[in-house]
Amino acid sequence: MHDVPVEEDPRSVSVGQRKAQCCIAGGGPAGMMLGLLLARAGVEVVVLEKHADFLRDFRGDTIHPSTLEVIHELGLLEEFLKLPHQEIEELRVVVGGFEVTLADFRHLPTRCRFTALLPQWDFLDFLENQARLYPTFRMRMDAEVTGLLHDGDEVAGVRVRTPEGPLEVRAPLVVGADGRDSTMRALSGLPVRDLGAPMDVFWMRISRKESDPSVPLGRIEGGHILVMIHRGDYWQCGYVIPKGVSDVIRARGIEAFRNEIALVAPFLDDRILELRSWDDVKLLSVRVDRLDCWHRPGLICIGDAAHAMSPVGGVGINLAIQDAVALANVVAGPLREGTLSSEHLRRVQSRRSVPTRLTQWMQLFLQNNIIGPTLGSPEPVTPPLPVRLLARWPWLRRIPARLAGMGIRPEHVRSRPSLPISEGSPRPAPPPGH
Repeated sequence: MHDVPVEEDPRSVSVGQRKAQCCIAGGGPAGMMLGLLLARAGVEVVVLEKHADFLRDFRGDTIHPSTLEVIHELGLLEEFLKLPHQEIEELRVVVGGFEVTLADFRHLPTRCRFTALLPQWDFLDFLENQARLYPTFRMRMDAEVTGLLHDGDEVAGVRVRTPEGPLEVRAPLVVGADGRDSTMRALSGLPVRDLGAPMDVFWMRISRKESDPSVPLGRIEGGHILVMIHRGDYWQCGYVIPKGVSDVIRARGIEAFRNEIALVAPFLDDRILELRSWDDVKLLSVRVDRLDCWHRPGLICIGDAAHAMSPVGGVGINLAIQDAVALANVVAGPLREGTLSSEHLRRVQSRRSVPTRLTQWMQLFLQNNIIGPTLGSPEPVTPPLPVRLLARWPWLRRIPARLAGMGIRPEHVRSRPSLPISEGSPRPAPPPGH
């Protein structure tokens, strides 16, 4: 277990064959958080990321209160909040000209009663930099998993393609954390249940003026839905479209598309020409699905690899991180002691299945009963009954804030550091009360 070399470049894993106690495929939020938690607990962990860097735009950039609470429990919150970010205390929507607050995070029983917005690459860099402080953490960028290694019926590692040549990483536990287009999911042969989605989303960025609204807005006007996320000097915009019509919309031309955006958000009319061509607009194909079984001997999938979430509520990242915390809590000890079994993996899925299923059920309800019927409808938009109730009784806004901000069954860091941090580096404080 000790032939993963200690090298000056902490992203480097030499070509050939290496061993670790856990190999994580995917350097997204779930994979990076799991890598940090396991390394902090004294587990030898290798994270493999197929891209050469984290710089991919139009990723989920919302860090909800549940994730901020995990960062606090790791003793890293003060450092994290030094990163440039926006803090959102409430979520508002405009429906047919009627504005209402949907969620108010200011009453949550957490350290941070807001949602933080920052580029995902900054978040991933932060997690990597903290994980690198532990001597058992290794990360390899530009390393694409191409196959599984087996010992009898058990998964025993992965085959990896790197620029320098093939690499094999052997480990008692392989974790698929490589997102909704998961290679690990496909290689594992675990069956997928497709739950359907009536929509896709065009993502784009448009500059922001000081005179613009200061909080994120969902705008629903005349069969059009536009989500606008405040990103400092620009808006990250998501234009929701019916499933499968992206080619039809593109065929109408970029000018027609710009006119639709300006119709929903007239205050953007003076800068809509920033969308010069379709190169400035990215398509997210919305998919909602889940594995019936997340694991097989020696392997488990978490995050979007186990359950692709709808963008409704922006909770996908935070649900994935909750999976990572639950997995680390269960397997860190058995991995160190060499006693990991399929029962440990079953316990993780058992704990996280209920939050996953209930969250997807709520997303599907909103998709099928509000978003789907609204898209392209010629009828004038009127606020549905739940929106009118939120406007009339402000205390009701605490319910969606709790569901979106904390989720169902939020996880807490249970392990304490069992290895000394790299000499000369600041030591994170232990989680209070855990």
